[in-house]
Amino acid sequence: MAFTGRLTNAFEAPRDWRSAMRRGLACRCPACGSGRLFSSFLKVRPNCEACGEDLSHHRSDDLPPYIVITIVGHVIGGANLTFESFAEWPMWMHMALWPVLALAMCLGLLQPVKGGVVGYQWALRMHGFGDNRDEEAPLRVGGNEG
Repeated sequence: MAFTGRLTNAFEAPRDWRSAMRRGLACRCPACGSGRLFSSFLKVRPNCEACGEDLSHHRSDDLPPYIVITIVGHVIGGANLTFESFAEWPMWMHMALWPVLALAMCLGLLQPVKGGVVGYQWALRMHGFGDNRDEEAPLRVGGNEG
């Protein structure tokens, strides 16, 4: 039997990660695609308003900003070098354009990228989105006991 790249429980049907990410990028529920994913700018709803899917398990804290910073940095850096090679702009124009453009791109991309990460976690049943819930490891206080 060949490995398909999906690790699922024998009792769980596989979820399509492409459609889940597409729905998340559209800021929709990764399960049904019709309910809204966010209750405010970056606050994920605890449950889908359409299908009732529990979305409170997501752990998309640091990955979406890293992805957005990488995308925006490459676009802004490439655009800056391209414009600089065709025309010599005064410094005030650079200081007025690039930070505003970078901020607008970051704010425009952050919510869809976070939705895509939540959709990917849902599709792979990460962090409690599957039947086997993540259990918090108990904290150990002190050193070695023995």
